[in-house]
Order: sequence, then C-alpha cells, then structure tokens
Amino acid sequence: MPKDVAPKALDLTSILRSGDSLLWGQGTSEPLTLTEALVKQRADIGRVNVFLGPTFSDTVRPEHADHISFVSYGAFGKNQRLARAGVLDILPCHLSQLPSLIAGGAIRCDVVFIQLSSPNARGEYSLGVANDYMLEAARRARVIVAEVNDQAPWTYGGESLSQIRIDYIVRTSRPILEVPVPPVGEVEKKIATHAGQYIEDGAVLEMGIGAIPNAIMSGLRDRRDLGIHSGMIGDSVVELVEAGAISNALKPIDRGIITAGLLFGTSRLYRFANCNSALRLRPTNYTHNARVLAKFENFIAINSAIEVDLTGQVNAEVVGNDYVGAVGGQGDFVRAACQSDGGRSIIALPSTARNNTVSRIVARLSGGITTTPRSDADIVVTEWGAADLRGRTISERVRRMIEIAHPAFRESLEREAHEFLYRGC
Repeated sequence: MPKDVAPKALDLTSILRSGDSLLWGQGTSEPLTLTEALVKQRADIGRVNVFLGPTFSDTVRPEHADHISFVSYGAFGKNQRLARAGVLDILPCHLSQLPSLIAGGAIRCDVVFIQLSSPNARGEYSLGVANDYMLEAARRARVIVAEVNDQAPWTYGGESLSQIRIDYIVRTSRPILEVPVPPVGEVEKKIATHAGQYIEDGAVLEMGIGAIPNAIMSGLRDRRDLGIHSGMIGDSVVELVEAGAISNALKPIDRGIITAGLLFGTSRLYRFANCNSALRLRPTNYTHNARVLAKFENFIAINSAIEVDLTGQVNAEVVGNDYVGAVGGQGDFVRAACQSDGGRSIIALPSTARNNTVSRIVARLSGGITTTPRSDADIVVTEWGAADLRGRTISERVRRMIEIAHPAFRESLEREAHEFLYRGC
C-alpha cells in the first residue's frame, strides 16, 4: 500500500538519493507540489538528473542547475530559458523513440513524479491530462511518487494503473496548468484557408498546438466525420466536436473515439475530457507507433516549422544559435501521412518573422539542422499559398517554394537558388 504524505510533510531527502535520475509528467501534467518541493529541497538532496518534457510552469529556473542537471527532448515553453542559459542538454530523437530509450536504460529512471486524478467510484485512479511515456518510466523506477490532484479530470486510458506500484501519495487540490488559446490574426487565417483545401470529410487528423494549428482547426467547422489521432490536442478539438465536425465514425480503429496522448489546453478542454468515454489517452508507443498509424487512410498531419528551405527540408528546432523547438513527433506523423492512402502532410508557417524582416522560406537551413528531410516533403503552406512538393524535382520545388515566400524576399531567394540549381542539388 502506498504511504500517504501531507504536502507540508513531504521530505524528498528520504526518497531521493544524490545521483538519482528523475522523470516527471510533462506540460500540463507536471505534478507541481512535487516539483516545487524538489526545487526547495535540492541543496539537501544533492545533485540529481531530471528528464523534462515541455514545461509550462515557472517552477524550474536556470539557477536551479546548481544542484539539478536538466535533459529534455526539446525546448518548448519555459524550457527555452534553460536552453538560453546553457543548462539544458538536448536529446534529439523522435518522440516515438522515448519509450524504448527508457525501457533500454538509455534514459535512466530511478524516481518518477506523476500526477493522477482522484479515483472514480470503483476506486480507480486515472492519468488525468497525460498518458505518454511516464508509465514506461514507472515500470522501471525504484520509487514512484504520485500527486493525486482532485482538480485533474478523470480520463480513460489504454491500460490499468493497477499494474504500477505507487510508493507515496501526496493529495492536493490545485488548478491544472493551462495552455491558453493563442489569438488568430489575418496571417493565420490565410494559412488556414490554404491548408483547409487538403482536408476533406472523413479525414483523420494529427495536429500540434499554437495559433496556426488552432486557425486551421477552426476553419474545419463545416467538415463532417473527421477523426482525431494525435500526440496532443487542445481546445480546438472541443470546438469541432461541438460544431458536429468530429465524430470519429470512419476511423478503422478506435472508432468513435478521440485518441491522444496529452491534453494541452484550458479548463474548457479539461471539462470536456472528464469522464468522457469518447476520449482515450494512450501512451506514446501507441499514438506515435508506425504500425498503428499505418492503419489510417486519409491521415492528415498538421505541423509547423521555424523555417523550410527551397527543397522542402524542415527546421523545427533552432533559431540562429538558440534551440527553441524539438524533433518531437513531427517525423513520426509526417512519414505516416505520406504513406497513408489519401493522406497528406502539411507543414504550415508564416512566410516571415521579426516584423517581416526575416524570411522563413530560406535557401539553406540555419545551422544545418534538418528536423524533417526533403525526402518526406509534401505540402508547405504560408499565407501566400500552398506548395505541393510531393513527387516534384528540385527545380520544381524551388519554383513552388519561392511562390509562397513573402514577395519582398522572392528575388533574393531566386539568386540564392541559382547556385545549387546549377549544381543539381
């Protein structure tokens, strides 16, 4: 039986050992009471290693690197300040690889901090707002500490938590972290219009979060029988369910069910998710599994980028010398969409940055970082149109990409493209 510990009595020095490797829930599933205790008690515990996913709280700061070593698969959210301070080590990998890296010991896991919802009438806890790689980590941890938060929604998952040994329970009541819906401007609306022409009734969608995916989703209110199979979902999914656009009725698997791994949204999404049998949170080795994704026809992957070069290579990780993104699940879903019968991969981004002073359609990617190779290129969308690159030669791609670049940069891009077009690469 797990030991109940009051939040004020939580002494992590009796649980953690110096040198331990620790994982905790990412994004909105961060168990805040536990992570705040770690930061406060870090000097007494000694140096520990923490593997992070995206961070939306203010708990962890660069100065905490005095006793904590930070590793992450990306620099989303508040992880960017750790990266800028030079205290975040990056593990560049596809999200689908994380469970096997944990299982094989490449990502060490001595202690797990996990957030759960309160139990239902049958006494069953749920994973609340996230089911990703944490259960894989919990199977291998020496100690599991669960923060049971009665404000977390009770959600259905793919497996029973009864298989996981919980050593300590800390019961709390605090709001779940939220990811506000970003404002949608004219640029995002234009991008959404161009992207929407590739999304038909009955398509199965994967999407990220942010203003552009939100705008694209909002533009699909007139569609019918859309399905969702995604690593994460936000409030836009609730909007489309309420509009009658999402039914999941045509999915060959998980029919009638929204399948996702993470809830990155607001209280609107969490209310929708609570005790909703039409929503199932599944682990990464299901949501991102190539064999699972191969079962979908008309699979549409909607992802974003920092920049795309004239041949279709995507950088979703680096701006200048700063690591700000991740490999994440983009490669997993892009390739699945390209191999799906009727599927399409959409990379959507504004054509410029920094008040139109920098083009995001480039001749060569910054720092040589390629998140998604040009061999997987399909559709690239900006506010100026859509470039269909599938099956196109380099010269054809260059022409189509320049057409969707901002007009102020088209002439310079043509000049830059001349050299590698002449060399045929």
